[in-house]
Order: sequence, then structure tokens, then C-alpha cells
Amino acid sequence: MSGPIRVVLVDDQALFRAGIRMVIDSQPDLEVVGEAGDGAEGLRVVRATRPDVVLMDIRMPVMDGLAATAELLADPSLADAPPRIVMLTTFDLDEAAARAIRQGASGFLLKDAEPELLLAALRTVHAGSSVIAASATRDLFAHFAGRAPAEVPAAYGELTEREREIFALAARGLSNAEIAQREYLSEATVKTHISRILGKLALRDRVQLVVFAFEHGLA
Repeated sequence: MSGPIRVVLVDDQALFRAGIRMVIDSQPDLEVVGEAGDGAEGLRVVRATRPDVVLMDIRMPVMDGLAATAELLADPSLADAPPRIVMLTTFDLDEAAARAIRQGASGFLLKDAEPELLLAALRTVHAGSSVIAASATRDLFAHFAGRAPAEVPAAYGELTEREREIFALAARGLSNAEIAQREYLSEATVKTHISRILGKLALRDRVQLVVFAFEHGLA
């Protein structure tokens, strides 16, 4: 049996970190292995502890969460097991969160989210099979969509007609269960389609699928 999901907290508010740590450490399958008060310190802690998930505040002194996220995701020393990064924000529609997700963050959470949502998000992101609020990610990108779409890569042309249908629904933020109900498929079949789509497009998860759709004018 594998050990608990290892989490690092990076936030400049010590009281907030203490509260989050208490919530996470109350769970047998979760463990806080490090904390930091700014992005630069966060880089050192993450490299030293090699966590599974990083909760990263966007706005911090010394180095903000955007810069720290970009550096972590480009760090070759973490390439064999890169942590999943979840951005923490006080704004529902935060352009900085959209930029972080474009860089490769796995999603975002509001800092006043219910403890149950935080815990579920950590488990979901670690599992890699789903994502935090794909619908919220879609709303975020729709709100800040302003640049011209990039050329659609050739890999998209390799999707079957059925895969493109599933892609379009996932890009709208629908869950596997919602897609299954709409398309009269089993959830297992939808999951298989999603896995194939992610593989063909070299995308890590459903958040990246939503980003891909918006970047290339397919949403």
C-alpha cells in the first residue's frame, strides 16, 4: 500500500497555512511535508521534500506563485516525478490563475473553499484521472479569452469523429458521468475515450484539454 499523499503549502500568511495544515493532517491519507512563506522559499522546500501536490498562493512577496510555478514545472530535477500544482486565489475569475494553468498548473481553488472541497481537490489532482472544476476552468478562460487562436496542431486531426465529440464535451467542462449520460455511453467507455484523446494530444489532464481547446479556438 502506498503512503499518504505528500503536500507542500506555499502561502505568505502563517495563520492560513496553520489552518490548512490542520485540515490536511487530520486525514490519514494526506500529509503536509513542508511549508513556505514565499515562492523562492517554496522552490527550496519542494526540491527538498519532493511532494505529490503543491498548494501555491498566487500573490506573495519575494517571488509570486506564477514565477514559482513556472520554475518548478521547468525544473529538470523534478522531471521524473513533477508535483501537481494547485493555485490558491481569492478571486473567482483571476487572470493570474488562468496564466498559471496555461503554464501547467493543475487547477485553482478559492482560499475560502470549504475544507471538504480542499481535501477532495488534493485527492483528485493526485489521482490524475480527473481535475478540479473543469467547468470553473472553462469559465475562467472564457472570461479572459482575448487573443487570436493558435493554429490547430496536426495531432488533433488524428482524433476519430467520436473522440472529437467527446473532446468537445470535455472542453465544455462536462464530467465523465455527464458525457456518459448525454451520449448514452458507460462511464468506463468515456474514460477510455478521454485517455486516448489526452494521449494523442500529449495533454496531461482535463484542465490541459480545456486550455488546449481555448488556445486553438476549439471551445
